[in-house]
Amino acid sequence: MRTVNIHEAKTHLSRLVDKAAQGESFIIAKAGKPMVKVIALAEKDSDAPQRLGFLAGQLHVPDDFDRMAGDTIAELFSGGTP
Repeated sequence: MRTVNIHEAKTHLSRLVDKAAQGESFIIAKAGKPMVKVIALAEKDSDAPQRLGFLAGQLHVPDDFDRMAGDTIAELFSGGTP
């Protein structure tokens, strides 16, 4: 596995990231001491459950949601009790 010093990594970061994304991982060293390993992220697994929108159609948000309990909230912010 290729090791690059931190100065070289800063100078050629775009090129190094492109290579890492293609599977050529590398190590960044500072003063000759290995500090981090750069590897490509795994592709999204098509069998993995979808998180975004997983409750779609299961919840109902009222049209006046942003106005609900407005008087109570205003009282609390002004130091009053509900």
